Amino acid sequence: MTVYRHEFINVLLSIFSMSHFRFESKMNIDPLLLIGQGSPELQGDGYALVPDAHLAFQEMSAAAEKQGIKIMIVSSYRSFERQKQIWNKHFSNYKKQGGSDKQAILKIIQYSTIPGTSRHHWGTEIDIIDAKPKVEGDVLLTHKFHDQGPYNELRLWMESNANQYGFYLPYTPDEKRSGFKYEPWHYSFAPLSRKMIKQYLTLDLPEMIATAGLGGSNLLDENYLKNYTDSHILGIDPILL
Repeated sequence: MTVYRHEFINVLLSIFSMSHFRFESKMNIDPLLLIGQGSPELQGDGYALVPDAHLAFQEMSAAAEKQGIKIMIVSSYRSFERQKQIWNKHFSNYKKQGGSDKQAILKIIQYSTIPGTSRHHWGTEIDIIDAKPKVEGDVLLTHKFHDQGPYNELRLWMESNANQYGFYLPYTPDEKRSGFKYEPWHYSFAPLSRKMIKQYLTLDLPEMIATAGLGGSNLLDENYLKNYTDSHILGIDPILL
């Protein structure tokens, strides 16, 4: 009897959660939040996500831990200013290597994005690793998530289970997909991020995004941002559109 009651409670919680996600999907979002310049409500211990994504991540990580996998978020919400720091650091490094502004930007946008256009501004995105293996150096490298890599088991578990908690991989290994390279570590909380991108695509990005102070800003004009939207912002798994 106790088991049946426990299962019944889980069903009720699931129904409540799904109805809550549907409610959230009808809400209008402050455009400033979509470009990383607002003040979103965030939750998390060592990471920052909007409440529904935080709750779903907790449920998912608890399930993974029962299978011996300790999901650790190494990057979640990022403000415009934080993304600007990342952009300018990469730009400066590539310029020191002797490249032109255009070459530097092309290198950056293989994996990183223009401030104001990052999905991480939404509080729905996570970059993850398995905290159990001891790994030195850069952890977000594709080969570490495949074959004999330390995060191969995490990748396999996520591929089999993440969707049931609402998390999907935006940057898949699909060779027909444009934009950013494959990122096996990046997952998006679809019940909210689908709404985010739909509203995001209605914004006038050249008017809203201040490119002053960004490396290569002279190249980030209206035409560039339009092409970038088509190739990179929309270059994701269609299930997230």
